[in-house]
This record gives sequence, C-alpha cells and structure tokens, in this order.
Amino acid sequence: MKTFLQYEPLSGCKVCKKDDVILDVDNGERICNNCGSVLEEKMEFDEFGSSTTRPISKNPFGTFSSLAQPDRGLTTTISMTNTDVYGTAFTSRQSTTIRRIRNLDKISKNHRNQYRNLKNAFTILIRIKDKLLLSESIVEKAAYYYRKVLEKGIIKGRSIKEFVVASVYVSCRESHIPRTLDEISNAVNANKIFAGKCYRLLLRKLSLPLPPVNLNIHLTKIANKAGVGKKTLLRSLEMMRIIKDNPISCGKDPVALSIGVLYAACLEMKEDISQSQIAKAGGMSILTLRKRVMDINQVFSS
Repeated sequence: MKTFLQYEPLSGCKVCKKDDVILDVDNGERICNNCGSVLEEKMEFDEFGSSTTRPISKNPFGTFSSLAQPDRGLTTTISMTNTDVYGTAFTSRQSTTIRRIRNLDKISKNHRNQYRNLKNAFTILIRIKDKLLLSESIVEKAAYYYRKVLEKGIIKGRSIKEFVVASVYVSCRESHIPRTLDEISNAVNANKIFAGKCYRLLLRKLSLPLPPVNLNIHLTKIANKAGVGKKTLLRSLEMMRIIKDNPISCGKDPVALSIGVLYAACLEMKEDISQSQIAKAGGMSILTLRKRVMDINQVFSS
C-alpha cells in the first residue's frame, strides 16, 4: 500500500530557504515541495513513521551493488600487509605470490579500456548528481543507459561527457524531473549542441519511447523562481491547457513556451513583474520570450 507524503515543517530547505519540506516514507527521501530538491535519501522509518539516522542497507553483509560504479560495487581489495587473517606472517614464497597477485589485479583494472571509460564517465555522473541534487534512482538509471551505449559500441569516437549528459537527461525525462539539457550541460561545461546530437543518437539506437514533456512542471518551476503569485500561476496553467491542444505549440521549446504563457498570464492578471525576471528564471533571452508571447496572443485573439 502506498504511503502518502507527510509534511515536515520543522526542517527547511537549504537550497531555496523555504519550510515547505515533505517526507516520502516509501522512498525514504525528504523533498522540497517548492524547488524539488532531494534534501536527504536512504532514510529508515519505524512503525510510527518517524525517521532514524541509520541509512537503509539492502545488504546486511556489506555495501550493495550499484550500476554507477565501474565494478558495480564488487571491488576486490588485496591488503598490503604480508600477514594472513590470523596475523601470521607470510613466508618468502607466499610473499612473492601475493605481490604478483597485487600487480596482476592492478594491471587488470587500469589496462582495460571499458573499465577506464566507465571510471571517467561515472566521475562526471557524480559531479552532475552533486550539482543538480539528483536522487539515486536517477543516477542508477543514467548509469544503466550509459552501460548500454558502451556495450553497443555507440560511444566509439565520440565524447564521454556528452553521452553522460544525454543519459542523465533521458533518465530525468522518464522520471518527469524538470531538468533541461542546457542545465545538465552547464553543470559539467559540456557542449550543448553535441549533447543534443548524442541524446538523439541514444534514443534512436536504444529505441527508447520517452513520455512527452510535462509543460506544467516547467511552468510551476519557473513561476516559483520568478516569485509569481498563485492566482497568476493558476491562470497560466489554464492557458497552457489551451496552448497544448493548439498546433502552434508543435516544435517549440517547452521552457520558452512556459515563460511566454507565464508572462501572458501576468499581463492578464495585471501582476507587476518584468520580462527580464521571467526570462532569467527560465534561462532564456527576452527576445525568445517576446516571440512566444506573440504566438500566444495569436491563439487567444482568434
């Protein structure tokens, strides 16, 4: 049975400084209801729903495996001490054998092309996770798609960084997380144009049926950043329902369409907010905002 989200007003969000924090008991996460940041994860709860400080351990005998690690978390560690488990020192013959095993283990890791590729890719993936505050499920899904790309040999001759960005964007799209390709590219200074090409190539080669972009999520996110009132936000959501059914929305950038609808709603509700504020909140130029407002005015004037 699904446990509903519970509000936890005592601890606020460290990102947007709001107190609207919700607790997802099923997934063990604390999430900001205002900006969507994952504040804490892998939490345990007792039978009364109160959280504990112990992280969730799926494997009681050690660390659980993860696709976001080059060896899936199944690391082989050979101790540098020349003693056995009982503390008895090795003989000279045993020491030579152990030294040879250590060298072979080191060579087998560092001289495999696939291992080095995954090591570099997952370092970039962890940087994106830390900067964008992504959850573990998004990271695991992105690591799965990157491994598929590497197995099929699609990445040969192409950039590792841009394919990691494309994998993260696909996993965010599938989970309905409002992160754009530009945001993910800027987090690791990747080339946005080539990241877009890698994204389209990934969709074509893996035959991924992605869901359509939820424009309401982008609209709400931009409205919260710009500080738009609730009445204006509700009016913009109503306008967005009409715009989505109109052919004029085909082929338009979802973020550009969202800032255009939001500004048109501000003009209609006579809310005092400038074009630069909404354009900055959406990460778009004022010129793009004006073009989208002109398209929206055509729909509502006809």
